[in-house]
Amino acid sequence: QVQLVESGGGLVQPGGPLRLSCAVSGSRFFSGYDMGWYRQAPGKERELVASISRGGNTNYADSVKDRCTISRDNAKNTLYLQMNSLKPEDTAVYYCRIRNGDYWGQGTQVTVSS
Repeated sequence: QVQLVESGGGLVQPGGPLRLSCAVSGSRFFSGYDMGWYRQAPGKERELVASISRGGNTNYADSVKDRCTISRDNAKNTLYLQMNSLKPEDTAVYYCRIRNGDYWGQGTQVTVSS
């Protein structure tokens, strides 16, 4: 059974950095997955933050472009999201997803506040 477990969330001050991780288990095919980071703020719909294809092509939401970097380590079956210059509006639950299998993690809370 494929499982995704996010970690790295927490409380961070505005302008600070945070790195999220998503460990994928139960599959030998991580390198073949297209992956994505999503977020959902209270009262809002879940939105795509960043995606990375099996070939390493990346895409970002306009709201995080130039502040976030998505990456993957296929040897470790792990997806990352490096976030810099965080803003209060980045506060949300962040989820990782296997896009070509529609598997989701349980989410990790990111709160940006002074």
